[in-house]
Amino acid sequence: MNQTMTRATSELLDLSGETVLVTGASGNIGAAIATRLAEAGASIIAHYNSNERAARELIERLGQGETVQADLGDEAAVDAMFSSDQPTLLVHNAAVQPAAALGDMSLADWRDMMAANLDSAFLLTQRAAKAWIAAGRAGAIVNIGSIEGMDPAAGRGHYATSKAALLMLTRAAALEFGSSNIRVNCVAPGLVDREGLARDWPDGVGRWHDRVPLGRIGSPIDVADAVLFLLSPAARWISGANLVVDGGMSAQSKW
Repeated sequence: MNQTMTRATSELLDLSGETVLVTGASGNIGAAIATRLAEAGASIIAHYNSNERAARELIERLGQGETVQADLGDEAAVDAMFSSDQPTLLVHNAAVQPAAALGDMSLADWRDMMAANLDSAFLLTQRAAKAWIAAGRAGAIVNIGSIEGMDPAAGRGHYATSKAALLMLTRAAALEFGSSNIRVNCVAPGLVDREGLARDWPDGVGRWHDRVPLGRIGSPIDVADAVLFLLSPAARWISGANLVVDGGMSAQSKW
């Protein structure tokens, strides 16, 4: 495909003919991403680790696509996934985010976080790029980061560190694979709504509402639309970027 060709406006968000692997598709944000990309014409590979039911229900709702199970920190599992499914685009959304104070966590806690959130991104990025280069085709990757990768929260230092490292991995991959027409970008969401969030964390939700310039919590579709843009032909000359999707919260003064 000619990456510089002029496209009609109606074609800029068209993913027809693409197959997208969405990791963590059984979750709140992952399901929204998969749904939006399917609406744009892409075929979906919905990854899950343990929640097979949610992944299968997603594919049933979409009326197309397939599910794939893998522990993304397992090199052999990632290799097997790419050898059988051959996506043309990748969204790495799967992550864990337990709370733990730095002074209290064990080395095993730290390593588990890095394996889940960072090792997985390395393996997926490397394997996707190798497959696309071998096939002689362009590709695009979007990693789902977090505003905590730029602004850590207390009790989540290992999570914030993993997301900061994910941003640098995104930039490094964009640099190294750009000559092969592979774009790599990141989306960094702020607080995104989920079922029970206000009940489980009323103080945090209240503080967010008090400070966020656009006056609301994010929705999964806010993140999904940013991902669609970065995968689409509309973003054909964007690589190594971090698109912050947080209602303006990062614009707040910290002093």
